[in-house]
Amino acid sequence: MEYQGKRVTVMGLGGFGGGVGAVRFLAARGARVTIADLCDESELAESLAAVSDLPISAIHLGEHRTADFSNAEMIVASPAVPRANRFLNIGRDAGAVITSEMTLFWKHNRGKVVAVTGSNGKSTTAALIHALLTADGRRCHLGGNIGHSLLPIVAEIASDDVVVLELSSFQLEDLAPLHPQPDVAVVTNFTPNHLDRHGTLEAYRQAKQNIVAWQRSDQLAILNADDADIMQWPTPARRLMVSAQPHDSPGIYRDGDDAVYFDGCATQRFPLAQWLPLPGAHNFQNALAAAGCAISLGASLTAVEAGLKSFQALPHRLQLVADIDGRRFYDDSIATTPESVAAALQAFTAPIILLAGGYDKEIDLTDFARLIGTRCKAIALLGQTGERLQACLQAEESAADFQHCGNLEEAVRWCHTRATKGDVVLLSPGCASYDWFRDFRERGNAFSTLVNNCPGCKAG
Repeated sequence: MEYQGKRVTVMGLGGFGGGVGAVRFLAARGARVTIADLCDESELAESLAAVSDLPISAIHLGEHRTADFSNAEMIVASPAVPRANRFLNIGRDAGAVITSEMTLFWKHNRGKVVAVTGSNGKSTTAALIHALLTADGRRCHLGGNIGHSLLPIVAEIASDDVVVLELSSFQLEDLAPLHPQPDVAVVTNFTPNHLDRHGTLEAYRQAKQNIVAWQRSDQLAILNADDADIMQWPTPARRLMVSAQPHDSPGIYRDGDDAVYFDGCATQRFPLAQWLPLPGAHNFQNALAAAGCAISLGASLTAVEAGLKSFQALPHRLQLVADIDGRRFYDDSIATTPESVAAALQAFTAPIILLAGGYDKEIDLTDFARLIGTRCKAIALLGQTGERLQACLQAEESAADFQHCGNLEEAVRWCHTRATKGDVVLLSPGCASYDWFRDFRERGNAFSTLVNNCPGCKAG
């Protein structure tokens, strides 16, 4: 067997599912698996429980040991690990194959692939596509960066199944040596992100372009026609445009509250706004892409309607977590870019008390500060970028009330004192969470807990 007896180190068990998926896949095939993770046992409790029934050779937490990499024949690295990491280099020098959970899945998958990427909106778009195809009766699987590994069940996926994968720039970078050819590629948008990892905007762009670069002419690329950058991306695939404005090319477009799907010959119109339970113009755009994908794969409008109407927002995406004396509190912790915050702000007409800031990914925050300073009533500034945002707001002489807070609890308390009936208190940081939290989920959960348990903050 391909993995029987092979010494494999899984670098980064993590909490997003990919590490657990790799361990389960490899252990089931007889590999001698070592788990190596810099986090401790308490941080990985849920993931460790998910592999506790497996014959693991060794589990080393809190540090990396050279022998785990110099003695490995294969290293399955988390996408979060830079490929120039010194322990990966130790493995390479010793002759180990460096791979990833997504690369293993791609090699073994037999199903039709719908791959979704973008700087913002890719999780919701992928989940919507899965919902619409499922409503149409297709056997459909959802995985990838959305936090669910399909690798343990890859052998059960049939050739006529549809696999919907949300793919990050890190995962697409890993897949490049395979020249991936998804049956359908969906690109929601492109804005600067992860420059701390990729180094330059061009390197980030090249990673994202891997989703369409090697497609065949009989495959489909669903692209945001309103994004000038994406429209320059080369692809051999047939293009289907997504736009907030009517368009002459084959695609799906917004016309008022309706969506219009045009395949080059026939037109289908349907009341997308009426069917969609999610707020905001950005979610209308996500739903356009999802509906265009589903229809292009043969889904009926009846299925599109059913899938949209029954769709529930993913956690931490404009999720209402409390309504206290007419003050509504929303968790949008997934918003890790300025562009995603802009989309969230557009979803509300009420005055907004914003919690913004976090891990510094080394992007220019000037326009972001100008946006939130103009749109928001008050702003609690968080994390590593808090001081930079504060300086920008001061330079802009913003009319908004703002405060740099030392922790999330302080920020929530401060927001409570500023909010009045009818206001929206919105956690939409525009930055990653890694300075204070393990991930955006932990940040969102902490916000919800603080809002609902803060002494003196409850409804009277």
